[in-house]
Amino acid sequence: MKPAEIRAMSNAELYQELRNFQEELFRLRFQQATGKLTNTARMRQVKKDIARIKTILRQRELAQAEAAG
Repeated sequence: MKPAEIRAMSNAELYQELRNFQEELFRLRFQQATGKLTNTARMRQVKKDIARIKTILRQRELAQAEAAG
């Protein structure tokens, strides 16, 4: 996902996407542990997507706190 796509989403959608990516990462780690993972690059991509979502959520949180106080 690109940052522009993530910024266009609402907070509820972002939390849902975050949950989906975390579940996918769990499945990928499980596949890696059992030796069935074929696309190892996907793990890195999912981790980066998780980080992007968390970063944007944190930016929104800080902007909201700054506006409130």
